[in-house]
Amino acid sequence: MPGKERDIIQHDFYTKERWNNWIEQVKHSDFKLEASDEPHGKEGAIFVNMEDDIILACLKIIARYEKEQISRDAALEHIAQIRDIALEEIGSISEDADLMIDSLQTSLMGGFAAFEAYLNGDYDNKDNIDDLIKVALEAEASDDIEIALATVAEIGARILNGEELSEKMMEDIPFGLVAEWLDGIDSISAAMIGSDSYKDDEADDVI
Repeated sequence: MPGKERDIIQHDFYTKERWNNWIEQVKHSDFKLEASDEPHGKEGAIFVNMEDDIILACLKIIARYEKEQISRDAALEHIAQIRDIALEEIGSISEDADLMIDSLQTSLMGGFAAFEAYLNGDYDNKDNIDDLIKVALEAEASDDIEIALATVAEIGARILNGEELSEKMMEDIPFGLVAEWLDGIDSISAAMIGSDSYKDDEADDVI
């Protein structure tokens, strides 16, 4: 194995300690869902930031893979390590915070599935993304959750491959698993449209 890849494989793109720091911030925030159930206010921003932090860590891995600094298998291993950290069951904090963390973890499931699909090449650029969203929703309605998630993962892989997820596509999606998974894809899209410093960043930030 080349020395550069060995160094990156040993690199911690995301750690359990980092995730625990976020959980501690949630505990100290005394988060409450307002009557409007709007989670993106000042206090709810912590959950958005938690998701963005995970997504950016995964995008750093994708960037290393695309630069051929690490192999596909190494990239998949790193993604799996972050997934295990972020999706681990968390002890109850409060009813409101528990609901938000559950929603966050569901959203991240869509993101992780997309990263894995991209790395494995499990997507086809020929299909219309709007049509794929319909397929995912139909699968969810038929309780075919595996197909629904795989379809969302394909959508996310195509976003990673350079396509766009427009707001119009997201407007009429009914609340459910597909909607929450697609929120994770939307987070990937937003991160890619924003600063691309993750492509060159070698050091982890501290929260």
